[in-house]
Amino acid sequence: MQFGRKPKPLLHCEIVHALPGRVRISSRALRHLSDRADRIQARLREAPGITEARVTSLTGNVLVRFDPERLTHEMACDLVEQIIGSYSLQAFKSERQKQASLTVTERRLQDEPLRDMAIRVAVTSVALAMIWMRQSGHKASVPFLRRLFSMPAMTALSLAAPIFRSGLGSLKHTRRPNADTLSATAILSSVLAGKDVAALTIIWLADIAELLTGWTMGRTRRAIREMLAVGEQDVWKVLPDGAQIKVTVQELEVGDLIAVHTGQKISVDGIVEAGQAAVDQASITGEFMPVTCGANDEVYAGSVVKNGSVRVRAHRVGDQTAVGRIVHMVEEAAQHKAPIQAFADKFSAAFIPVNFALAALVYAVTRRADRALNMLIIDYSCGVRLSTATALSASICTGARHGILIKGGSYLELMDEADTLILDKTGTLTEGRPQVLSVVPLETGITSRRLLELAAAAEETSSHPMAAAILEKVRRSGYAIPQHGTADVVVARGVEVEVDGQTVRVGSRRHMEESGVDLASATVAVHKLVASGENILYVAGDGRLLGVLGVQDALRENMKKALNRLRMTGMDDIVLLTGDVEQHASVVADRMAMDRYHAEALPEDKAEMILRLQSRGTNVVMVGDGINDAPALAYANVGIATGASRTDVAMEAADITIAGDDPLLIPGVIRLGKKTMDIVRQNFGISIGVNTVGLVLSAMGVLPVFWGAVLHNACTVAVVANSGRLLWHDVTGKQS
Repeated sequence: MQFGRKPKPLLHCEIVHALPGRVRISSRALRHLSDRADRIQARLREAPGITEARVTSLTGNVLVRFDPERLTHEMACDLVEQIIGSYSLQAFKSERQKQASLTVTERRLQDEPLRDMAIRVAVTSVALAMIWMRQSGHKASVPFLRRLFSMPAMTALSLAAPIFRSGLGSLKHTRRPNADTLSATAILSSVLAGKDVAALTIIWLADIAELLTGWTMGRTRRAIREMLAVGEQDVWKVLPDGAQIKVTVQELEVGDLIAVHTGQKISVDGIVEAGQAAVDQASITGEFMPVTCGANDEVYAGSVVKNGSVRVRAHRVGDQTAVGRIVHMVEEAAQHKAPIQAFADKFSAAFIPVNFALAALVYAVTRRADRALNMLIIDYSCGVRLSTATALSASICTGARHGILIKGGSYLELMDEADTLILDKTGTLTEGRPQVLSVVPLETGITSRRLLELAAAAEETSSHPMAAAILEKVRRSGYAIPQHGTADVVVARGVEVEVDGQTVRVGSRRHMEESGVDLASATVAVHKLVASGENILYVAGDGRLLGVLGVQDALRENMKKALNRLRMTGMDDIVLLTGDVEQHASVVADRMAMDRYHAEALPEDKAEMILRLQSRGTNVVMVGDGINDAPALAYANVGIATGASRTDVAMEAADITIAGDDPLLIPGVIRLGKKTMDIVRQNFGISIGVNTVGLVLSAMGVLPVFWGAVLHNACTVAVVANSGRLLWHDVTGKQS
C-alpha cells in the first residue's frame, strides 16, 4: 500500500533521447554510483562499437556515442545495463542509506519501558472517568486561559508529552511530520476547543495500541537476545616443543597452532598443518556431509570435528573468523535495512494541512467557530493510525500463539508485497541429518537385513553422521547388531571390524580400492543412487563387495505441500540457494519442482544474490536456519528462520522466527501478512468514510461538536474491533 506508481527497478535502463550514432540512457542506479562514474565511463569506452561515453550521476544519465554500423540504440542500452549491473551491490546499499535518511523519525516502542506505558494507560483511564463523573449534561462556557490551564487539560497535555516530543522531533530533524505530529495536533486542538474528553480518548486509545505492540515486540526480542557461542571456551594450544596447554579462546593470536580432537569445535579460521579428520561444516557452508580435511586444507570456526584429530594454524581469530564476519554482516544489514513507511502515516501526514484549510474555509463561510473546530476534532489521524497499529499488533499476537515470532508489523506488509521466495536446503527443505534410503545387496545369499546388520556392527562405536544414519535405520527396523570385535577406524576413509570370523569393511570408494575390493558389480546400482542424489557407502566382507547403502538428507514432511501453498499465495519465483554440492541441489530442486537453484554458495554469495534480486525490483522472502543463512536472512525484505534446529544467529538475523518444524507454517505466516493488509485496507475505508461523513455534516451544521467527537471515537472503536478479528486467524490453514 504505497502512494504513486511503483518505481522501476534500480538497474533498469531506458532510452531518453536518440539520434544516429548517439543515445542518452537513464538509470536510477547511476545516481548512487558517483564514485564509480569514471570507472563506468572507462569500461564503456573500452566496449566494442562505443566511441565515447559520459556519465552524469546528478541526473542519472549516460551519453553514449557509438558506431551505427556495429551497434543499435537498443544494443547500446543493453551494454550500459550490463556494466551498471556489476555495481549493483554498491548502488543498492547507497539507495538504502538514502531512503533511511529520508524516513520520518518514529518512536521505537520497544525502547520505551512497558511499565511506563502501562502507568500512562492507567492514569488516562482514571482521568477520563473523573471527567465523565464531574460533567453534567450541559457544560458552561469557560474562559480560554482558564480552560487551557484546567486540571483535565493539563493532564491531557502531560500524558501526551512523549507524543509531542516525537512529533516535534520529526519536524526538527527531517522537516516532515510523522504519525505523532498528527496525534499531537489532534490532542492540542481538542484541548483548545475545550474537548478534554476527546483529547484524553485519543491518548488512551493510542496508548493501548502501543502497549500491545510494545509488549509483543519485547517478548520477541527477549526470545532472541543471546548470540551463538561459535567455539569452545577453552582450546588446546600446541607449544613449539610439541606440548599442549589449555588456554581460553580470547588468548589465541594469529599464527598460534591449536589441536582439535573428535567431538570438539574448531575455534579459529586456519590451515590444517597435521592430522586428518572428518569435519562437519554444515553450519558454515550448508553441506550436510562432513568434509575430509588434511594437510593444507582450510577449516572454519564453528565447524565440528566428527572423527579424527587435526592441528590447525590460526589465520583469523575472534571477530575476524568466518562466523565473526557473518555476525558483522548481520549488524550492517540491520543498520541499512530500508524501513517501510506505513501508508497510514503517509496518508495522515498528507491531510494535516487539509484539516487546517477546512477549518479556515468553514469559518470564513459560516463565521461559526464551533463548526470550524469540528474540522480539527474530526480528523483522520487517530482512526487511520490505529487502523494499522491494532491490526499489526493483533497479527503479531496471533503469530506468537502459533509459535511464530514476528519482530515488527512492517514485515507483515512486506510479505503482502513479496513475489520471490528463496529457500536454504540443509535443515530447511531437508531435516539436516542423513538417513539410509537405499539398501542394495550385491552378493548372493546376502539380504538387505544382513547387509545393514554387518554395517551397524562396524559403525556401532563411531560418532560419524553416516554411522548414526545406519544405526538409526537398524533400530527403526528392529534388527539386532551382531557380536563384533573392536572397530579399527581409518580416518576419512571408513571402518573395519571382525564379525563372525570375517573382516567387514564399511566406507568410501577410496577405502575399498585401497583394500583391494573389486567394485565392478556395483557400477549400475551406484550410478542409479548417485543420480537420485544419494551418497554411497560400500560394505565388504573378506575382500568381497557385499552391497552398497544410499544415504541422503531426507526432505521434510509436508514440504512439497507447503511449496504448493506458497505458489497459491502469489510467489512467482521459488529458488533453492544452498552451500551443498551441485548434484544434491539439482536433485532436491527437481523433486520439489522449484524454478531454479544455486549450489555451493558461501554466506556472502547468498547475501549478494539477495541484493542483486532486490536491485532489480524484486521483493524477496528468504527462509533458512543456519549460521550460513544469517547474512541472506538479514538482507532479504523478509527473513524467516525456521525449524527446531535453527541457530541463534539465524534467529537474530531473521525478521520472523518459526519455532516448530512444520513447513506449512511458512505459507501460513505469509497468508497472515496478506490477510492483515486486507483488514488494514478495510480499516482505512471505515476510518476515511465515517470521518469524511462527519466532516461534511459538521460543516453543514448538522453535527454538533460533542457528537462529532462521539462519531470520531466510535469510528476508532469500529476499527479496533475489525482488527481484533485477526486474533482468531488460523495460521495453520485448517480454517479459512
